[in-house]
Amino acid sequence: MRVLGVDTATTGGGIGIIDDEKVLAEYAFDAGDAPSARLIPAIKTVLDQARLDLAALDAIAVSLGPGSFTGVRVGLSAVKGLSLAGGMAVVGIPTLDALASQLHPTPSLICPLIDARKGEVYAALYKQREGGGLERLTPYQVLSPAALLSQLTSHATVFVGDGVEVYGDFIKGHLGERALFAPPELRFLKGQTVATLGRKRIKQGEQDDVASLVPLYVRPSEAELKGMHT
Repeated sequence: MRVLGVDTATTGGGIGIIDDEKVLAEYAFDAGDAPSARLIPAIKTVLDQARLDLAALDAIAVSLGPGSFTGVRVGLSAVKGLSLAGGMAVVGIPTLDALASQLHPTPSLICPLIDARKGEVYAALYKQREGGGLERLTPYQVLSPAALLSQLTSHATVFVGDGVEVYGDFIKGHLGERALFAPPELRFLKGQTVATLGRKRIKQGEQDDVASLVPLYVRPSEAELKGMHT
């Protein structure tokens, strides 16, 4: 099964293609403030690397957020358009789930951390299940780093995601040796990770309705906040 994975929810955009368990191509790019200008060329680059055209794909998996509002909208809109053009299945993957899954089995808690600006982070806590897989222990949250740390127990916690770049020193200062950090090569979400999780959902008989699939914002967008005050 050939699956294209797309992430524009995080600052380091990622596009990847897998064929069952084999990675055919992987491309990272700086989504920055203009993900719409970079996404389609990035997808074309990955297809060229894999020597495939769009019609050769069986499905597309896309990270749904939380993360950049603009990035999530751009990624989901592009994937919907490609699906309608090519007739392939679409599956949405929560960005925090995908980041957590990039870590190898560990006895520590796992905390994916995405910078949400305004002094807050998007985060959730996970632990490895016996026999494999992850169990999410909290809802998807947007909160201050201090509020997040107050939820942690005495267990060591591995932090992963772009929030580590911003708040790593703060976390280390409060948790000391209980704060562990993913290596740089695993800190940013890979397109192949999104594709792999999408393939898993499809093999379980799950896929999303393209028309009704929506972003996972967690925090209301600026437009929604303005609407609340009018």
